[in-house]
Amino acid sequence: MDARERLLHLLSQKSFFYDPQGGFTLSSGRKSNVYIDAKRTLLSSQGMVLVGRVFFESLRDVSAEAIGGLTLGADPIAYATALTSTLEGRPLDVFIVRKEPKGYGTQRWIEGGLEKGSQVVVIDDVLTTGTSTLKAIERVEEAGFTVKKVMALVDRQEGGRERIEERVTCPFEAIFTKEELLRVYRERGCG
Repeated sequence: MDARERLLHLLSQKSFFYDPQGGFTLSSGRKSNVYIDAKRTLLSSQGMVLVGRVFFESLRDVSAEAIGGLTLGADPIAYATALTSTLEGRPLDVFIVRKEPKGYGTQRWIEGGLEKGSQVVVIDDVLTTGTSTLKAIERVEEAGFTVKKVMALVDRQEGGRERIEERVTCPFEAIFTKEELLRVYRERGCG
């Protein structure tokens, strides 16, 4: 089993929750029968190794200097990918987009040592409506960075991808979809 397949199964086991009655409320306020708590996987040691490997492989041919997105969803993915990229001899730095500007000092939205004109990859853990990812893209562009690719660990397939693709000209990639996770969940005899 390759790293992507192992990560898919780990996400299904640790982070995928199904309620046929639609008992989950998402951050968008929508009700859903599926909840994906990706951080349960991303903050595990095995999840970090796998996500770093999978994201790095998807970015191997992208000319970017850094990876990041809106805190907190993007943070573990960015750290794991940066570590893997350095171990592979093609280092990517990390940047963090704050939810609110820093209230003291420089009062900036973005943390990291990037200069204006830097080429970056914007990431998120779970994409639903795309609002968080679009906010990160907006802040990154305001800082003078060029977005080379946008990625999500999981696309819930609820319109976020389409909203992002309408907004950016660079490629978008979701590593997994909600349907893939649901398939693996059912194959395990859970639904």
